[in-house]
Amino acid sequence: MKTKYLLMTIVLIAAMLLTSCSPQARVGALRSESKSVELGDAKSVRAEINFGAGDLELSGGADKLLEADFNYNVAALKPEVEYTDGTLVVRQPETNGMPDLRDITDFRNEWKLRLNDTVSMDLKVDAGAGSGTLQLAGLSLTGLDVKLGAGTYTLDLSGDWARNLDVTIDAGAAFLTVRLPREVGVRVNVGEGPHTIDATGLTKDGGVYTNAAYGVSDVSLHIDLQAGIGTITLVEIE
Repeated sequence: MKTKYLLMTIVLIAAMLLTSCSPQARVGALRSESKSVELGDAKSVRAEINFGAGDLELSGGADKLLEADFNYNVAALKPEVEYTDGTLVVRQPETNGMPDLRDITDFRNEWKLRLNDTVSMDLKVDAGAGSGTLQLAGLSLTGLDVKLGAGTYTLDLSGDWARNLDVTIDAGAAFLTVRLPREVGVRVNVGEGPHTIDATGLTKDGGVYTNAAYGVSDVSLHIDLQAGIGTITLVEIE
C-alpha cells in the first residue's frame, strides 16, 4: 500500500513538472473519429504508437493495416495518423509538450487501435500516464519495444508464436501485467529497481525468470524488462 501511495505522489509531481510550461487545456464536446490505413502491397512495416495520456487499447484483427477509433474532448489531443514508405505512425501532436491537464477531472482521450495480423511488423509503443491493454498475441511481430508511463497496463503476449521475438519493456512507474504463453519458451530478464515482481509458476534465477517450455520449444520470447516503482505481474496463460 505504501508503494502505491508513493507511486501516486511521483506521478503527480511528474505531471506538474511536465505541464508547468504548457497551455491550460480546455474540455469541449466529445469528438469521435475513425481512421484507417490500407495495407497495399507492403510485406513488412514499422509501426510507432505515441500516446500521451488516457485509455489505450491495441490489438490485431484488422483487415487493413490500421483500423482506429478515437474519442477525445480536448482539441489539442486530436490524434495524427501517417503512413509513409512502410512506416505507420499514430501519435498525439506535440507528445513531449502535452497540454496542461491539471485540475481537469473530466477530460477523455480514448484510442482503440487494430493492426493487421498477417504483415510482418516491427512495433514500438510509447504510452504515457493512464491505462491500457495491449493484446499483441496473433500479430506477426519481428520486434517489440514498449515504453509505459505511470498507470495500469496489461501486455498480452500469450498464444502461439511462429518465430523468435525480442521484446524490450520499460515500465517506468506502471502497474503492469504481462500475460505469457505456456507452450512457447519465455525468458524474462528483469533489471534492478524498487519494484515488486509476482511471477508465480516461473523459475527464478537472480533477475531472470523462465517458464518450463524455455529451452524445449522451437520458438522463444526473450524479454528485457526495466521497471521503476510499481508492481510487475508475470502470468502464464494456456
